[in-house]
Amino acid sequence: MSTSELVPGAALRAAINFGNPVLAGKDPATGEPCGISVDLARELALQLGVAIEFVPYDAAGKVVAGIASDAWDVCFLAIDPKRAADIAFTAPYAVIEGVYLVAQASPVRSNADVDRPGTRVGVIVGSAYDLHLSRELKHATIVRAASSDAVMDLWVAGKLDAIAGVKPQLEAHAARVPGLWMLPGPFMAINQAMGTPRVREAGAAYLRAFMDELKASGFVARAFASNRITGATMAK
Repeated sequence: MSTSELVPGAALRAAINFGNPVLAGKDPATGEPCGISVDLARELALQLGVAIEFVPYDAAGKVVAGIASDAWDVCFLAIDPKRAADIAFTAPYAVIEGVYLVAQASPVRSNADVDRPGTRVGVIVGSAYDLHLSRELKHATIVRAASSDAVMDLWVAGKLDAIAGVKPQLEAHAARVPGLWMLPGPFMAINQAMGTPRVREAGAAYLRAFMDELKASGFVARAFASNRITGATMAK
């Protein structure tokens, strides 16, 4: 593969979603990007022999929207059929549980109880669980907000009956906001992968082989350990 088929410019532009703290964050001492997705991007740039440029986002939906303006070369997103129309994904490298929070006094006691008329479920717009629940929920109403904090604002305002999200983030909310309870068990497995615009066929093939190699060599396992990741498991 010619490097230009994955990286048309002088540097690899890696879209990093800081809205998912399991996978990316900023070093408190330096402010530099860090996390497993950052490590994967750096390794890809190293193997390609190009510079790295991080393109920051605060929500997955905004990363997807960046395809239209050719804003990035590779991304780190949850695999979803709707996204796959425009993004060629690798095999997953991490799995995060999608869970619900409800009030401790709520009559909703299981995931199956959520999908009932009148139940308002808060999600981050364009997130993997927004896309999933938009297909799966037949009776409940999905209420979308721009960020996790905005979803919590809706909860505090009494405009939600349940909150959907990634387990680590909702565990943090439950610890901070009194009266919240996490329903037992996940409603979905969120498979995190690398991706590139689908039109770059040769680049996509290279990226899939790259991920397979990093999983087989133990690079992903070492990145999990060095980043002290909790709330996600390594994908098989």
